[in-house]
Amino acid sequence: MGTPMSAADAPATDAERVATILERLTLEQKTAQIVGFWEKGDGEVVAPLQGEFTRDGGLDDAMRHGLGHLTRVYGTRPVDPVERARWLWQRQRELVATVGIPALVHEECLTGLSAWQAATFPTPLAWGASFHPELVGRMAELIGQSMSALGVHQGLAPVLDVIRDPRWGRVEECISEDPYLIGTIGTAYVRGLQSAGVHATLKHFVGYSASQSGRNFGPVHAGPREIADVLLVPFEMAVRDGGVRSVMHAYTEIDGVPTAADPTYLTHVLRGQWGFDGVVVADYFGVAFLDILHHVAEGLGEAAGLALAAGVDIELPTGDAFLEPLIQAIRDGLVDEALVDRAVTRALLQKAELGLLDATFDEPPTEIELDSPAHRAVAAQLAAESVVLLANDGVLPLLGGSRPAPRRVAVLGPNADQHEAMFGCYSFVNHVLEHHTEVPVGIEVPTVLAALQAELDGVDLVATSGCAIDSDDRSGFADAVAAASAADVAVVVVGDKAGLFGRGTVGEGCDRDDLELPGVQRELVEAVLGTGTPVVLVLLTGRPYAIDWALERCAAVVQAFFPGEEGGPAVAGVLTGRINPSGRLPVSLPRPAGAQPYSYLHPALGGDGDVTNLATAPARPFGFGLSYTTFAYDELVAASAQVPTDGRVRVAVRVTNTGERAGDDVVQLYAHDTVATVTRPVAQLVGFRRVSLAAGESVVVHFDVPTTRVAFSGRDLTRVVEPGELELWVGTCADRAASTSVRLVGPVHAIGDDDRWTSTEVTAS
Repeated sequence: MGTPMSAADAPATDAERVATILERLTLEQKTAQIVGFWEKGDGEVVAPLQGEFTRDGGLDDAMRHGLGHLTRVYGTRPVDPVERARWLWQRQRELVATVGIPALVHEECLTGLSAWQAATFPTPLAWGASFHPELVGRMAELIGQSMSALGVHQGLAPVLDVIRDPRWGRVEECISEDPYLIGTIGTAYVRGLQSAGVHATLKHFVGYSASQSGRNFGPVHAGPREIADVLLVPFEMAVRDGGVRSVMHAYTEIDGVPTAADPTYLTHVLRGQWGFDGVVVADYFGVAFLDILHHVAEGLGEAAGLALAAGVDIELPTGDAFLEPLIQAIRDGLVDEALVDRAVTRALLQKAELGLLDATFDEPPTEIELDSPAHRAVAAQLAAESVVLLANDGVLPLLGGSRPAPRRVAVLGPNADQHEAMFGCYSFVNHVLEHHTEVPVGIEVPTVLAALQAELDGVDLVATSGCAIDSDDRSGFADAVAAASAADVAVVVVGDKAGLFGRGTVGEGCDRDDLELPGVQRELVEAVLGTGTPVVLVLLTGRPYAIDWALERCAAVVQAFFPGEEGGPAVAGVLTGRINPSGRLPVSLPRPAGAQPYSYLHPALGGDGDVTNLATAPARPFGFGLSYTTFAYDELVAASAQVPTDGRVRVAVRVTNTGERAGDDVVQLYAHDTVATVTRPVAQLVGFRRVSLAAGESVVVHFDVPTTRVAFSGRDLTRVVEPGELELWVGTCADRAASTSVRLVGPVHAIGDDDRWTSTEVTAS
């Protein structure tokens, strides 16, 4: 049993080969194939309740019967990538010699491979703000190439949770509040990562972001229609259109049933309706949580049986439930061993697909460049395209604009000179290096201050922080006020620090009960405003904050959602005018927390009206973003006034850059079903396209929208497209720059399992 099967002896297909391997495995060897092992030490807490779980013995003991996954070989602590690869290759050779089956290695890769010295890209909210799925796909391809070179086979990304409440700490890991935008960009990420031979993993399936009161791990009260028509849509797109190979269950409980123990979603929907044939992995410790948090299992053995029956195949990050507790439950007749065989079969088929069953691990890499010029170029472009200009009275751009260039600029605020402010919670810098402060960052990260110093050559810059990100210390206010009083313009850089479980102002386990800027940052901005010097407010955040007061009083407001290693130059470029801002809000800019939860995808009674004294309209709508040029839309024209309910809606619009400089526009197409058997959103994004136009240039953008994009769950929860009028417009969800309508005709079209929420085809000519 210690020698891998030769190619000559192997059966013809992967399925036959896996069946042969399964027959020779003992129960202990089988359970070993469906668990991970995590080599971690004290003080390296990077997962929820990580310290609650300990297993006797180290990696040598864990490998006695084989091993399914090696957890975060590069991403648990700072390690030299080449040295660690040498260690990994040796461990894989040992596994091949012992049981003939190597381990699958997985890592976090949400904003780049989460490893020391690896490129760190903008956070997913910035991907959404870019409205540029092709660029996100290129980023994911580069990430996958880095992972593949290091012997990593699976990445725990992308996050496809639909933002429902900005108070939730993990908003910064999400792409948008719009399921179609999420699905389009998330599918591009999946395709890019998997093109490099690394399996993507969709997170978190499903409903995690709809938690009660925006609290991490909070119960979910969403109804089946909201789940089907909003929360599941991005996952369905990535499964059906993206061909994703792995899905991670969420920590959620929906209407009292934990997802990790619910075959409705993990089996009937995912596999039965969508045809998914990959693996379902547990979110870290999620199987054990059925016992210790959800209390639907009495002991880890019962938890293991519930998870396997529901459709969870792999327990991560370790084998707390799927090893000894599961084995004992099987021997006691409480769990059917056939469930283990099903999970092991899926796990081995994945290894076969990745080529692991034939891997020899001869020579590890002797050099590896994880932050190459190609990585930096994509990071720079994505950062530049994701910066959103929210307000501007003409003070921006600082150079070459309508006003004289400033001679003296005050650069203030706690995030002006902080490299951590460029990164999200799952970046290596904020996720791991916080526990290793003696270790250098490992990558070049220009701050906003440093980038402005490089761009504003000859301009006198005066810098002071004024306050910390999250404290009540106001002792620095006086210096900030003095600097602003002596300057022509004050650039005040505020926002978040991403962290874990209360160690940040945003991130996993860092939820908020209000949407004010953390600490005394608002007071700092107001003190600087009191000087009368024009204030340019720059937000480096992981969530949108309630800043309607700043939009009214500041000369300009710039929003960047953790823009990555090249984020400092991107923000500085927008401020100076080197970059024409083109980002668009992927999430509504909220009013105070009392207006939450809010989504632009609301029915008529979810918006402003005479039936309540409270306003619900956001400070800036989804899709909003200003530019240093202007764009005009000619009439939106439909190819046909009538479209079959099972057909395609084709419309076109001419877009012209009517300003004096080149710029990018994001052309957004929205729809509204005016009368339906259930209430429908007042606006729904059904297509978009980023276009680059020189001054005076025009382009015609053609949208080819399948009617499935406006399908919904009817009263019997069957997904349908109904006949009737469909309003269409371009602009934002709240502003119609050009509009038309078509009538869907014919019988009610019931969507079958073969129909998809397919992406709109968009071309420009």
